Amino acid sequence: MDLLDRPVPVTPDVRRAAPAVEIDERAARRSLRAQVAKLEADLCSAFASASPHLPVRWSVPGRGGPRLLGLGELEALRDALAERLHEVRAAVSQRADFEAANRLLLERMLLEPGRYKFVRVRLEDLGERPCGAWEVRPRLGLVGMLMGWWQVKLSSGCPLATGPRPDRRGPASQTSHPVIAPMGR
Repeated sequence: MDLLDRPVPVTPDVRRAAPAVEIDERAARRSLRAQVAKLEADLCSAFASASPHLPVRWSVPGRGGPRLLGLGELEALRDALAERLHEVRAAVSQRADFEAANRLLLERMLLEPGRYKFVRVRLEDLGERPCGAWEVRPRLGLVGMLMGWWQVKLSSGCPLATGPRPDRRGPASQTSHPVIAPMGR
């Protein structure tokens, strides 16, 4: 009861100024530049692993030429690089799955060629050099097809270059003196 009878002290309404928050811009820039450098290195390594088979845009274009970027621009650059790296990694992963499925198909073709008649797997789809293909063909042509003799063959590679053929005679085979046709008698 004694507490209820006592007057409650009232504190005066004193508005205190919020302390000013200082942003260490140099540390933020340093951190963002380190993040951008790591993302660029990761993007370059992803480009190197996908290079022959996937078109990867790995360059980092500068906006408006060389200049010092603000914090907002550094954050936007970091976010754009992170998004592009995510897309590249997804594309590399899809390509790896595609190549693994084709390798599995090739193994099955080699084990049971009769089940995969006329199936063709390009070497490029296996992650190898771009020329050539594995194909299931009948052994001995039509006779082999009728008898059920199937084999898996690897093509010999890239076709010869096509285009206009050079003149086979060439300058060395032409006569050095003009041919004079005999006049009629």
